[in-house]
Amino acid sequence: MAQRFARRPSFHGVASLTLARLEMSHTDSRVTIHMAASVDGFIARKDGSVDWLETSDEFAAGDTMDPEYVAAFLETIDCYVMGSRTYETALGFEAKGLGWSYGDKPTFVLTHRDLPRTRDSVSFHAGELAPFVNEQLRPRFRSIWFVGGGVLSAECVRRGLADDLRYSILPILIGDGISFFEKLDRDVALHLAEVKAYKSGMVSLHYEVKR
Repeated sequence: MAQRFARRPSFHGVASLTLARLEMSHTDSRVTIHMAASVDGFIARKDGSVDWLETSDEFAAGDTMDPEYVAAFLETIDCYVMGSRTYETALGFEAKGLGWSYGDKPTFVLTHRDLPRTRDSVSFHAGELAPFVNEQLRPRFRSIWFVGGGVLSAECVRRGLADDLRYSILPILIGDGISFFEKLDRDVALHLAEVKAYKSGMVSLHYEVKR
């Protein structure tokens, strides 16, 4: 009886299969920009302080922020990306005993500066943004969240990398500060996907970036 041997794929076949898998991964992944901001569109004061984030109001008709729902939602996020100032703010919160906001999820800090690395889940990157997102993050992670600051958020939009914007508006005006999107150089059309108002007076907006 003649033996039957499985046909081994050619080099080009393997390369095509690998590329197809990467393309599927790119299609499936989503990049979300999320920030909390004041009503007048600032994510921090000029000096980087965010003391005003503690503000709250009372809106009786609003939803309650259920801790179990929040925990379950955070589990759907696969990794975080942030700039150096946002990272330093997070370290400051941790030093004050407020904890590390990003759990054990991989956290990528985009910076050319020499910053302290306090946990294994933190990595630093100093290269170009688009190749980093498309070639390193999208093949590995399905839900990629950019969490500040304004310069990085604007660059993400300018490069056409963002799929979603999640904008949590707190009931306060601070008059001046760092904008949600610093130096955005063009109009970007959005589709409103969801609106939620909470008892604290915070309003959460979810937009999808139109292609």
